[in-house]
Amino acid sequence: MKAAAIQTGLSQLEKTLAGSFYYDERAEHQTVLRAYSTDASVYQERPLAVAIPMDIADLKALIAFASNHGVTLIPRTAGTSLAGQVVGHGIVVDVSRHFNRVLEVNKEERWVRVQPGVVRDDLNAYLRPYGLMFGPETSTASRAMVGGMIGNNSCGLHSIVWGDTRSHLLSANVLLDDGSEVVFEALEGQALFSKLTLDNREGQIYRWIADLLSAPANQQAIKTGYPKPSLTRRNTGYALDILSDPSQPFNFCKLLAGSEGTLGILTEAKLNLLPLPPKEIGLLCIHCHTLIESLHANLIALQHHPEASELVDKYIMDFTKGHPTYQYNRFFIEGDPEAMLMVEFRGDTLAEVERKAGALKADLTAKGLGYAYPLITGAQTNLVWDVRKAGLGLIRNLPGDTQPVNLIEDCAVSPEDLPAYITDLQGILDNHGLKASYYAHAGAGELHVEPLINLKTADGRKTFRAVLAETARLVKKYNGSLSGEHGDGRLRGEFIGNVLGNRVYALLKQVKEIFDPHGIFNANKIVDTPPMDKFLRYERDTSTIKVDTTFDFSRQESILRLAEKCSGSGDCRKTHITGGTMCPSYMATREEKDTTRARANMLRQFLTNSPKANRFDHPEIKEVMDLCLSCKGCKTECPSGVDVAKMKAEFLQHYHDANGTPFRTWLIANFTKSQQMASFFPRLYNAVVKNKALAALVKWVIGFAQDRSLPEVGNITLRKWIERQQTIHPSDNGHIKRKKPVYLFCDEFTEYNDVGIGQTAYRLLTTLGYEVRLAKHIESGRTYLSKGLVRKAKDIANRNVQYLKDLISAEAPLIGIEPSAILTFRDEYPELVDKQWVESAYRLAKHALLIDEFILREMEDGNIDSTQFTDEVRKIKLHGHCYQKAFHLVDTTAKILSLPGGYEVETIPSGCCGMAGSFGYEKEHYQVSMKVAELVLLPAVRSMHAEALVAAPGTSCRHQIKDGAGRKAYHPVEILWEALKR
Repeated sequence: MKAAAIQTGLSQLEKTLAGSFYYDERAEHQTVLRAYSTDASVYQERPLAVAIPMDIADLKALIAFASNHGVTLIPRTAGTSLAGQVVGHGIVVDVSRHFNRVLEVNKEERWVRVQPGVVRDDLNAYLRPYGLMFGPETSTASRAMVGGMIGNNSCGLHSIVWGDTRSHLLSANVLLDDGSEVVFEALEGQALFSKLTLDNREGQIYRWIADLLSAPANQQAIKTGYPKPSLTRRNTGYALDILSDPSQPFNFCKLLAGSEGTLGILTEAKLNLLPLPPKEIGLLCIHCHTLIESLHANLIALQHHPEASELVDKYIMDFTKGHPTYQYNRFFIEGDPEAMLMVEFRGDTLAEVERKAGALKADLTAKGLGYAYPLITGAQTNLVWDVRKAGLGLIRNLPGDTQPVNLIEDCAVSPEDLPAYITDLQGILDNHGLKASYYAHAGAGELHVEPLINLKTADGRKTFRAVLAETARLVKKYNGSLSGEHGDGRLRGEFIGNVLGNRVYALLKQVKEIFDPHGIFNANKIVDTPPMDKFLRYERDTSTIKVDTTFDFSRQESILRLAEKCSGSGDCRKTHITGGTMCPSYMATREEKDTTRARANMLRQFLTNSPKANRFDHPEIKEVMDLCLSCKGCKTECPSGVDVAKMKAEFLQHYHDANGTPFRTWLIANFTKSQQMASFFPRLYNAVVKNKALAALVKWVIGFAQDRSLPEVGNITLRKWIERQQTIHPSDNGHIKRKKPVYLFCDEFTEYNDVGIGQTAYRLLTTLGYEVRLAKHIESGRTYLSKGLVRKAKDIANRNVQYLKDLISAEAPLIGIEPSAILTFRDEYPELVDKQWVESAYRLAKHALLIDEFILREMEDGNIDSTQFTDEVRKIKLHGHCYQKAFHLVDTTAKILSLPGGYEVETIPSGCCGMAGSFGYEKEHYQVSMKVAELVLLPAVRSMHAEALVAAPGTSCRHQIKDGAGRKAYHPVEILWEALKR
């Protein structure tokens, strides 16, 4: 009866909320519920409901409902918590969507008022013009939000100088369990007395907490139970030790920080700000032979007062080898260190930084610590820090079911105790036969230690529990903290009493009872937690699950294993302010279901637990995949390499198998065939698509957006045009000495639609002295892949590899104009073709080049130089195609556009253009497509000077710029052709 009453209440609650609410069996609702069933921890539990509140009135309605129906509210922002803080069977209250405004900045007094959904890095971008910043900096700062940082009392890699969140939280607006709004702030004297005498819920809380803290026995328990004073990373339980400090004004903010949303709902925070640090930066990278050696080096480093001292072990560094992004960050690694300490110094001048780093290096050398000490300065330090910050995601690339787990990664001791503590901890792990990764905050006494455990087995789960129990005893031995910054949540809450003592644990339970007697705020976190080995993501062995796929997923072990690689760290929740390509739909909608994380988790849950023979046949998966633009950003920007574009294509094939292929899907997939037919009657076809009424009818029939223009076809196909040129001007006529042959790939877009660009590419190459050849081939298969007709794409890949395998080589490469087509040879073909063609596909992939790459290689070999181009001064704004970004090729395009000596090239810091092939045409996706474009790209284009040029290698990108900004964008070859002296 109670469950029925709650369901009835939920349906009534939905009607009263201004924001979104998900709770029932509708596919969209089930998709959202599953998306919110995990965070970045090892836990998984379906919530009762998910609320996206619009305003404070919604929050009050949720509190009233929770109080009346005995359910709990789980406040959530970015969902990057590692201890299961935002997982549970309650109503998840996601304030990240609408509570995301910066409200006020006071430059003189150095503070800012913000709502809890403001992203830390976005906040600092906003504050930069003021010369100020918010100090705490987690490795997830590109998506971590202020509310979550307060909930966990986040610290970050600069905490030894910039402090933790608690130390910068000046005041907080909070909703209490009765819905009343209160402000927590520093109080002394009469102000504190006034609070104590209030005849309401707020006054009651002040009086009861004051009584609790004033009892001598409680004071003694707090003094002896909490970590030693020299440990700054102290986040176990509620911060009664800091709240009761008589040298500081009384401020409930000290208690709120680190409370994990268990005491009330935060609606606004006033934060202390720091001046921007000195502009010059240097990282002394201390290479060590052993982990313990690096910890002794850390103690020496701290004597030199650095800004940060962070550790990365060999285990993590090895995962950067061959990684599509992080392999470029390995430039500073010398030899094969077992551990590396990254010590940051700042100064007003580079000489000051070098002096500080030099002094530390001399000290280390004298003590025989370390073997190499490269100093990295300037912008390159970001690449080094990225290796450190990506640690959690990188280690998820380990094959097999034995994986690093968040367990003892947040235990902290005083830095001077760290070498002995880690030695003892290694003994515990050795006794269990476990290996582990070690990284992070050596300077603050907190290493993120992640043991490798198979949680899919009963023995693994038993070991999981035993390691934490034994580590808790070790933490107590060193008077450390069970949690330094990641929180207790449902992971470590069970062992708080073992570390702080049972009397202190009883005080923590009293605090929870005083603030929240009915458990409506994030119940069963910190206190009264369920057993730490229950409600895990993996409670069964999935190694026996076999999923037949068209793609070859053997490099990732299986499609299920690829989905499981998602750690939940939320790198896919970056905003356009932070930058990057992944994930464009999330950047536009700010909805969790539109993240790479949600898509991977949805696949993982159904592939693991589906009762159907076709495990892909679920509308919930289709719902979560719907706004994936297949931009490929996740393939390289996700530290774990969770390639959702590939998994989406595979999913759609199986979904079509079960449910049929929709007409529009079939039509778009066969786009090449329709354009081929149109090329026989180009004038008639173009007259139709340019006629407003006829084009509107075509778009209505197909299901395209009326505001989107339709592509035209050329008067002749590119292949036919080239064959005519070669008949009229044969390359062997003796007038031009050819440098080398190249095979031009006439992709499906340039062959029929962008014929003029193809003609220009041919003219450019031949005028520069290259012999352009044509080979027998068919389309790339990109349109079939984009719509999930993977078997058809496989057939195309097989045929193209057979056609080209004996022609293409380093001496005669395959050159492509459209990034999405030519890069298909590099990306999908090797994992798509039949087994007998795999070796040939890999060999072909090595020599399939974007025309930009080919020109750059020839530049570097001295075959093309700037003297062949104009000296005219011109400004160019470059928007790179998503696939170029995934393959790190945007800089390549920028370099070739800089061939003319007077050309100034600036890359627009845009992500995806939002068009993504057919996505931007489809009427139900048009608005999201334009939202993506309006984030950065279109405003940047509109703000350009009229005489500047827009460069965009992608056909979809050029189309989006034309439709959205009314400007013509040029392919780089068009710009170079016009600049060529001829």
